[in-house]
Amino acid sequence: MNWYLKVVQGNYANFKGRARRQEYWMFAFINLMIAVLLSIIDTVVFGPSNFVLSSLYMLIVLIPGIAVAVRRLHDTSRSGWWMLLAFIPVIGVLALIIMMCVDSTPAPNQYGPNPKGIGNRMQPVHS
Repeated sequence: MNWYLKVVQGNYANFKGRARRQEYWMFAFINLMIAVLLSIIDTVVFGPSNFVLSSLYMLIVLIPGIAVAVRRLHDTSRSGWWMLLAFIPVIGVLALIIMMCVDSTPAPNQYGPNPKGIGNRMQPVHS
């Protein structure tokens, strides 16, 4: 739950930096569970085709969801513009899922230091 709160509270609209796989996937999992629960409540309270609570929730977490996905792409040394692949049916979404599953770039990259703390030491330059 801490990973979810970290994304929603601390990094609500932060598109800079890097996000570990665990941060991204825990946010995605908890987000999915909340959306399913709200959809069930919507069906019981408002009827089978009215999704008031779940739609409102999805609007609220839209920006944090995009932000954590962009930071996850940064962690694999990719630009956030790769998120546009989501507009390509099936293939684009599958490609994004694969990118989100790839391990971090072990050293610092143009988006910041490795959030795992691995490889962040400066290497001596040999002349």
